[in-house]
Parts: sequence; C-alpha cells; structure tokens
Amino acid sequence: MSTNVELDEPRAESARGSSPVLRASKKKVRWYEVVGFTVPALLVYVAFVFVPIAFAVVMALFDGNRIAPLRDFVGFDNFVEIFTGGRTFGMPFFWDAVQNNLLIAVLSLLIQGPIAIAVALLLNRKMKFRGLVRVLIFVPYVLSEVITAVMFQMLLAPNGAIAVWLRRLGMDGLADTQWLADIGHTGVRSATFWTLMVVLTWKYIGLAIILFLAGLSGIPEELNEAAQIDGASWWQIQRKITLPLLGPTLRIWAFLSIIGSFQLFDMVWILTRANPTIVGLDTMATYMVQMGMNRNRVGYGSAIAVVLFVMTLIVALTYQHFVLRRDVGKRAD
Repeated sequence: MSTNVELDEPRAESARGSSPVLRASKKKVRWYEVVGFTVPALLVYVAFVFVPIAFAVVMALFDGNRIAPLRDFVGFDNFVEIFTGGRTFGMPFFWDAVQNNLLIAVLSLLIQGPIAIAVALLLNRKMKFRGLVRVLIFVPYVLSEVITAVMFQMLLAPNGAIAVWLRRLGMDGLADTQWLADIGHTGVRSATFWTLMVVLTWKYIGLAIILFLAGLSGIPEELNEAAQIDGASWWQIQRKITLPLLGPTLRIWAFLSIIGSFQLFDMVWILTRANPTIVGLDTMATYMVQMGMNRNRVGYGSAIAVVLFVMTLIVALTYQHFVLRRDVGKRAD
C-alpha cells in the first residue's frame, strides 16, 4: 500500500506571497515618497555646502571688503598673489602656512600613531579600572578646541602654573621661555610650534587610542592563542598578526588626522594670537581669517578659502583612491 502526497505548488506560493513582509517588499516606491525623503536633505546640503562654496569662488574674483565684497572685479589676481605675493623667510606667506600645515600633519602621524598603538595594546589587556582609564583618555578629545586652547594659554603664560612649577624646581631659564611667543628663525622650529604640537597631541591622541581599541576588539583572540601555541613571541604576534589586521583602522585614523590638520584653526588662532606681535606661525585657515577679516581683504581671503578647499579635496580623493580603496576591495572580495 502506497500513499501519494501531492504538493499544491500554486497554493503554497500563494500562501507565501500573502506574507505581510513580502507584500511590503514588493510594494512599489512612489516618486513622491523618494522626493519627500531626499529633497529636504538635499536643500540643506546645497544651502550650507554648495552655495557657500560658489559664493566664495565668486568673491575670490573681486577685490572687496566686508562692506562691499563685490566691489572691484580683478579676475584671478587674488590667486596669483597667493602664490607670488608677500614673502616671509624667503617664501610667499601662503606657502609658509602650507608648510606649517604639512609639518603638523606629518608630525601628528609620527607622534600620535606609535603612542596610541602602544597605549591601545596596553589597555586591550584585562586590567582593573580599564573602562575608567579609557574614559579619562577620551576626555581631552571631547573638550572644545577653544576651551583647550584657553586652558593651555593660562598654563603656559609667563606667570602661569607651569612657569611657577619650573621656578620651584630651580629651572629659571626654562621657566622664562616664551612658549607662545617664540617664533625662531624659520617659523616652524620654535618653542611656539613645538608647544602647539604638544597641545595637539594631548587633545587628539584620545581619538586614535579609542579607534585602535575598537580595531583590536575585532581581532579574534584565537589567532593570538594559535600563534602562542606555535611558539611565537609577543613581538612577533603584534608584528605578524595584530598590526596587519589593525591596518584598516590605522588608515582611517590617518585619513582623519591629515584632513583635520589641513582644517586646523581654533587652537592655533587662540594659542598663537596670545601675543599680537606673533608672526610666521599661520596655518592656511588662520592666514585666511587674518587676511579676510582682520585686514578686511574679503576677496583675497575667499581666494585662500578656495585654494584650501581644492587642496583638501585633492588630498582626500587621492588618499581614498590609493589607500582606502584597497580596504573596500578586500571587504568586497
């Protein structure tokens, strides 16, 4: 005796098709729904991104001031002056600012990177108060740039806490150093520049540490255990396993650090403008504000803004194409 079981396929498909989830997924998206969700965001983006950029490009073609920004049309004269204008230390003022930005970007990578990796490896182990230590490390990054700059401005003043502490230790010569007013002969190898690097490291290294800790948490512990069983030393594990797997996080942090170094303004402006006689320690952003607002050359300042935007965009696109694209390709594979 045999029993034949017949499957009613159309009925089964009909039953499956009646699922609310499937019905919702097959629902056609109406055009006004797309417009309703995208247009408001696009309007905000255009109003606060494209319109200011376009207005800056237009103002860069005029020699105007804050009262009449479109006063005299000068064409590309402002851009020519940027690259061939007034000079300091044998180079145009703008290129001196570019040099400062590049030095800050490179030194930030060289100083913050190794320290952040070492601290992240230390905090990645099981230890008491690990969560509290992570929070304390991240606190400087959360602080406003203005608050950080004012705080260090007070600490590094001639009669500030650091000077008083150094005098008590008998280091009167070091205590008399003008930490925020010593430009030196090159504009970059000065006490002010290196003081700025210390402050920037204190402010932003917390972000690097937290990012590296997040990257380390994604590395399977089984890999380290297998390497230990095979007789690998701690250094070999870090060099052969940890650092290669931490590579995508390192490259993302480096990208954020480079772009942030190009956009640096608040802390440099407050720290280096503590003494009005300071010259030669501008970044591109502070030089732009100095010329556009303080000297009332809005057209020239707008031209600097356009050049800064183009340079940052080129660096960002180049880095994404040659560095970050590799990580995206690996994930796709």
